[in-house]
Amino acid sequence: MDYLWAFLIGGLICVIGQLLMDFTKLTPPRILVIFVVSGAILTGLGLYQPIVDFAKSGATVPLPGFGYLLAKGAMDAVKIDGFMGALVGGLKETAAGITAAIVFGYIIALIFSPKPLR
Repeated sequence: MDYLWAFLIGGLICVIGQLLMDFTKLTPPRILVIFVVSGAILTGLGLYQPIVDFAKSGATVPLPGFGYLLAKGAMDAVKIDGFMGALVGGLKETAAGITAAIVFGYIIALIFSPKPLR
């Protein structure tokens, strides 16, 4: 049942993104920012944690999950390190994902020949 809920909640988040692209003039980068910021804001308000508890990876893998990790890391680090934790906690929490994106992006750029945008 966990897989079903993860699929449905993650899919719902993706459907929201697709509807924003289809029915608004928002560009994909703006939608990306909206999703990440909304994940952080909902985490700060305590509204995203119940979604994560219910949908697990269905809520942490999509873009709002990145905002969730940034905010959760900052909030947890503030409890330990004070003000400095607010500055570095989010980066510590998301370092593995950021590093993976950079490394795999570099590997793909080496394998395929990127074309310039026109």
